[in-house]
Amino acid sequence: MSESKIDKRLMRLVSSGLCPHEDPAKYAVELRQLADKVAGADEAEKHCRVFKALADTTRLRILKLLDVREMCVCEVMIALDLTQSTASHHLKILENAGLVKSRKEGKWVYYSLKYPETIKTLFKLF
Repeated sequence: MSESKIDKRLMRLVSSGLCPHEDPAKYAVELRQLADKVAGADEAEKHCRVFKALADTTRLRILKLLDVREMCVCEVMIALDLTQSTASHHLKILENAGLVKSRKEGKWVYYSLKYPETIKTLFKLF
């Protein structure tokens, strides 16, 4: 949206009396500062990765499995009838989103929930 349209809308808001400010320019600065403080772009991007990771049936099923116990990739692939590459792909997305953690033991990589109580609470919400 162009700066002039924003200015006009903000001027109308201020002149309507609905806005407690008298100076639209100052109010615009305050609104932008508020957005940066409570809804910063970096934090929103991080949250977006988490929600995208959760927006997949297979990944939700993996989280449910890992809620029961730690598993290696081969156990996840067998439990959900996935190929190794598909299971690894989904686990990597969950790990990048900060939902699961991995540990290596020899040639095996084991996955577990990074925040088990948070995941349990999330599943209880729905």
